[in-house]
Amino acid sequence: MKATCKIGAALIGSFALGLAAASVLHAQVKPLAYIVAEIDVKDQAAYTKEFLPKAQANIKEFGGKYLGGGYNKAFSVNGSPPPSRVVLLQFRDMEALKAFSVKQKQLEKDIGDNYASFRGIAIEGADQQ
Repeated sequence: MKATCKIGAALIGSFALGLAAASVLHAQVKPLAYIVAEIDVKDQAAYTKEFLPKAQANIKEFGGKYLGGGYNKAFSVNGSPPPSRVVLLQFRDMEALKAFSVKQKQLEKDIGDNYASFRGIAIEGADQQ
């Protein structure tokens, strides 16, 4: 009987420890981060050939995900019309987005500014708890 009590106590203790660990891990989940990028393309052919593949590689390198948008796929709900290209990107958290942004700004300066002008807005997602 003593062995049965010890096993039962160990099971209950393990269960409680597992619940505590799961709640700590859940609390450490960071909200997703997003970029809304407005791109006014001046030279579509050169932008597509020389800039876009490198920009897509940067997105992938930093764990980003393309959620939508593109060339002439946005419209104004109110206010002035959007530029020719608007895209929405998602990153695992704000730190990954910021790391992407540093490299992307350099790429825009080195190549992209020859073919387009850029404006990006970063947004941290809401906590889903």
